[in-house]
Amino acid sequence: MAEPSRRPATYEDLKAVPPHLVAEIIFGSLETHPRPAPRHAAASNSLSHELTGPFQKGRGGPGGWIFLVEPELHLGPNVVVPDLAAWRRERMPEMPHAPFFTLAPDWVTEVLSPSTAALDRADKAPIYANERASHLWLVDPLARTLEILRLDGATYRVVAVHKDDAKVRAEPFDAIELDLAILWAR
Repeated sequence: MAEPSRRPATYEDLKAVPPHLVAEIIFGSLETHPRPAPRHAAASNSLSHELTGPFQKGRGGPGGWIFLVEPELHLGPNVVVPDLAAWRRERMPEMPHAPFFTLAPDWVTEVLSPSTAALDRADKAPIYANERASHLWLVDPLARTLEILRLDGATYRVVAVHKDDAKVRAEPFDAIELDLAILWAR
């Protein structure tokens, strides 16, 4: 007997999800997961803090970017919520007055959790690549790693993997040195 066909999830389905959950529509399926755990949230917050000063505000760096924490992105039929995203100001000079974005970011970061790592890697990364987000960072606070990926044609290529307390210059933000120890601080 054939399985009953499921209808693709709609934006109305997404809006009905309780606010304590993150909700996304990925390839027609409604995906939900809890808000980030403390280590996940701390790594995301620290990374955002380290980059926004020099790259959004121009303090000790070149400026020229707009950063957002957990923006809702409508990319084709998919609705995704990366942990961090940034747009070059030449592509998005002003932040739109809208509840979500349809312009793919230039840089996306997913902070990996045991419950979402496979979804981030296998499903969301191809969506970002399809929409031409030129850089993807994967931060794993449990493994203490930072993977830097660059769009290369239709897929991402791993440029570097850094671990533990390394001090790195990671594209596209290689104008500053990033101390990974700050991401894992307790």
